[in-house]
Amino acid sequence: MYRAHFGLREMPFGITPDTSFAYACNCHQEALNTLLVAVKNGEGFIKIVGEVGTGKTLLCRRFLATLDSSCVSAYIPNPYLEPRTLLFALAEELAVAVPRDADQHRLLKSINLALLDYARQGRTAVLCLDEAQAMPIETLEALRLLTNFETEKRKLLQVVLFGQPELDEKLARESVRQLRQRVTFQYRLAALTRAEVDSYLAHRLRVAGYRGARLFPPDAARAVHRATAGVPRLVNIVAHKAMLLAYGEGLQQVAGRHVRAAALDTPAARALRPWWWFGFAMMLVSMGGIGWMLVQ
Repeated sequence: MYRAHFGLREMPFGITPDTSFAYACNCHQEALNTLLVAVKNGEGFIKIVGEVGTGKTLLCRRFLATLDSSCVSAYIPNPYLEPRTLLFALAEELAVAVPRDADQHRLLKSINLALLDYARQGRTAVLCLDEAQAMPIETLEALRLLTNFETEKRKLLQVVLFGQPELDEKLARESVRQLRQRVTFQYRLAALTRAEVDSYLAHRLRVAGYRGARLFPPDAARAVHRATAGVPRLVNIVAHKAMLLAYGEGLQQVAGRHVRAAALDTPAARALRPWWWFGFAMMLVSMGGIGWMLVQ
């Protein structure tokens, strides 16, 4: 598309989580630090909650990439599974050989033995579950049983739940209060601030190979923040479309009007109007107020 036009090696604003483009904003760095401290302390459940598009999957991948050889990790991207299927998925991730006809008791026993073996090797087992808000209640209960596996010193398995705010609603139910009490560390991801959106745009362009003058000037960057409320996924979508529009006009810089047009074409973004519309509307309101007072 516009790679050659802007001098890019690759597309800068893809929506697929790519750790090479990871931007260390304050909230993501704090969340990552929370995860690393929790794992080091040997806690049972850790919860990371964030709205759609705030980068939970990317954070999960960054976290997994940060773990060293002292940890053995398991990652389940879609935990919308019945309890037995979830246990099979965990066994597979931990390289535990279990017959396909094994019942839940045998599954739990095999996983426990594998976790004990890892503990003897001095390794920590970490299970990351993405989209955890989709987990059925009975599967959450099966997950809680896994954290019963422990030595006198620490848990044999640490579980990290990444989910949307609906996860909090699910954990608030009385039926899962035992699991809720075991969540020892938690963090809520926030959207990017206006200043962070500016830095985020520049960062992704730089990683993609851009070396020219500022591609998103201050007014365009502000418009991106207003249109997206700082949600990274929406920032990527709107920025990509705005660059397409600038490219279509043969320009080397994105303008505010390109961002506004991109926002209008993005259902989840806020449709923006030029600032002069706001001033004109305020003038009409003022004139109406004056007219009302004159007729009194």
